[in-house]
Amino acid sequence: MSEKSSNSSGSDEDVEPESGHPVELGGVLSKWTNYIHGWQDRWVVLKNNTLSYYKSEDEREYGCRGSLCLSKAVITPHEFDECRIDISVNDSVWYLRAEDPKHRLRWIDSIELHKVESGYGSESSLRRHGSMLSLTSAASGFSATSTSSFKKGHSLREKLAEMETFRDILCRQVDTLQKYFDGCADGVSKDEFQRDKVVEEDEDDFPTSARPNGDCLHNNNGSKEKLFLPASPKGMNGIDFKGEAITFKATTAGILSTLSHCIELMVKREDSWQKRLDKELEKRRRVEDAYKSALSELKKKSHYGGPDYEEGPNSLINEDEFFDAVEAALDRQDKIEEQSEKVRIPRLTPVPPGDAYSVIGIHRFAKQVEDVVQNHMTYSLQDMGGDANWQLVVEEGEMKVYRREVEENGIVLDPLKATHAVKGVTGHELCHYFWDTDVRNDWETTIENFNVVETLSDNAVIVYQTHKRVWPASQRDVLYLSAIRKILATNENDPDTWLVCNFSVDHDNAQPTNRCIRAKINVAMICQTLVSPPEGNKEISRDNVLCKITYVANVNPGGWAPASVLRAVAKREYPKFLKRFTGYVQEKTSGKPILF
Repeated sequence: MSEKSSNSSGSDEDVEPESGHPVELGGVLSKWTNYIHGWQDRWVVLKNNTLSYYKSEDEREYGCRGSLCLSKAVITPHEFDECRIDISVNDSVWYLRAEDPKHRLRWIDSIELHKVESGYGSESSLRRHGSMLSLTSAASGFSATSTSSFKKGHSLREKLAEMETFRDILCRQVDTLQKYFDGCADGVSKDEFQRDKVVEEDEDDFPTSARPNGDCLHNNNGSKEKLFLPASPKGMNGIDFKGEAITFKATTAGILSTLSHCIELMVKREDSWQKRLDKELEKRRRVEDAYKSALSELKKKSHYGGPDYEEGPNSLINEDEFFDAVEAALDRQDKIEEQSEKVRIPRLTPVPPGDAYSVIGIHRFAKQVEDVVQNHMTYSLQDMGGDANWQLVVEEGEMKVYRREVEENGIVLDPLKATHAVKGVTGHELCHYFWDTDVRNDWETTIENFNVVETLSDNAVIVYQTHKRVWPASQRDVLYLSAIRKILATNENDPDTWLVCNFSVDHDNAQPTNRCIRAKINVAMICQTLVSPPEGNKEISRDNVLCKITYVANVNPGGWAPASVLRAVAKREYPKFLKRFTGYVQEKTSGKPILF
């Protein structure tokens, strides 16, 4: 998995100068594809707040096969699998697995960082998109980008522009009128000064007749009065005071009207935004309720189609899809088994003498073991006829597999019996390799792991084992007592007989867990050795040895699965198991001394 730094940065509006994009991440993760193909390695890239995947690193030039936007993604580390992470966006769910917990933690941290930087519902989104309404100052006026996203904003913007125009006109008119008023004030001051001067002269001088310049005139009463023309300051004659006054009045009226219109628009805008806010709050409430409900449902059952999809009688997956998924999983296990057999290193395990297994050891389960052994020797060796209703389901050479259809509360409990004959091995050898836990993994391919919980005696142990999960069935585990016995002959004509029985028990050190469904078993392998006398005085060889095998199994799977699927799997897997096991024993004993 590689890790790369992204040098690209957004515009000044998108990110702050001192901040950059989160680190880009790319590498190989296992992705759950579907119930047929299971987990597949994919090249996954985390870049620009988006998670994308490609079939492989070399095929990136052909384009990604899918991508998720991380702004609304829900990242869920798996409860039990330390390498797995589930990423969901609405109805889309990606199931991913890293190579180890350390890599999974790196991916989770990177994805969370990209999700935060995506700006969804964060402060950075406000910096990125800007304020919806930006009136920075009265001088700068209305911002050109402040309401570009609002259709209703155009009316308010036009009115504010009119206000700017009215303000300029009003300022010019006020300057003009101010000059006029200043001129008038200067003229009035000069007129009063001249009048005061004339009155003083009249008190000292005698009356005179009218002067040619018109400064002194007789009035109708015969008295003299000094008359002066109005002062005409510079520039006053060019001003139309009446017109300016009318224009000033119209301008102020326009400003008041525009202000009223702006106030009305703002009130409407406030009502509109309040309604939108109420709607958004209601949407948020509904989304939160839906999220809580979905989260609750998600905890109850796994996502449809995912690797955690639980089995059950109310399963949404139909029987055909269930069967196809099981078949595909079993086929994959067969391929893995074939590959592992090519590199398998034979292990030599000594077979102890038969006397060590002739008696049951002394332990708390001794009586139970004795009852199970006697029961199998009484009923398991009976013929297939009679009223037992055994049905022959498989016949391949010497091997025959029978089944009785039994269901209890909808769970298939079909007892199974198989008979087989193998040349060149004895019953002691077959039972030993079937019972010996040291070689269990050499021939058993369905077990994920197992351990011996307690050793009761030399011929009895308690074993806990988990079986590989076959999706969509849940994983199973089994806790059972395994005992090996040599059956003592009652007369000289009885064949040399050995038996291994495995039956479920309870133990304080292996309690059931939520990770697996606990299955119950009662299995027995009974092996009888038949020897044909050699010709002449020759010693008995493996060519003279034939082992007759009777294998019986009563299994309660502990959970629900379609009956047709369980029966089809049993029909397919039990013959394969017998062939695989007997072939393994023949290979291990070939060329070695015969042990009866």
